[in-house]
Amino acid sequence: MPSRIRLVRVYDLPPDTPNAFLIDRLWPRGISKQDLRGVRWLKEVAPSDELRRWLHESPERWPSFCQVYWQELNAHPQRWQPLLDAARHGGVTLLYASHDTEHNNAQVLKQFLETQLATEEPGVILASPVCYAGELPHD
Repeated sequence: MPSRIRLVRVYDLPPDTPNAFLIDRLWPRGISKQDLRGVRWLKEVAPSDELRRWLHESPERWPSFCQVYWQELNAHPQRWQPLLDAARHGGVTLLYASHDTEHNNAQVLKQFLETQLATEEPGVILASPVCYAGELPHD
């Protein structure tokens, strides 16, 4: 079954894309609000500022970032519920600004949402992700 969740870099967004959501905490540089008319901005679904900065300092932290971001998502279902609802009813396009198309919050969020959708299908059993929360600095 094809994914109901599509990832598109915000700079490559085709016009009139239905069910498009900007999922970055910061507004993308060089993009006006008029350019994203009709797109919902769900900045609260993005990783926390602390987690985002932590990854930016050391990109090799990617595996730990994924796990901690997953925990943030689990802790705040109200932030991602609109995405899940839209995915159930025809699909969504998640927009992100990162130059890195493989290592960004959109990749993690897509996997998270697909896992949520899979749990709704009969006979699907999922394992819990590994916890790396202790690796995130707590000053």
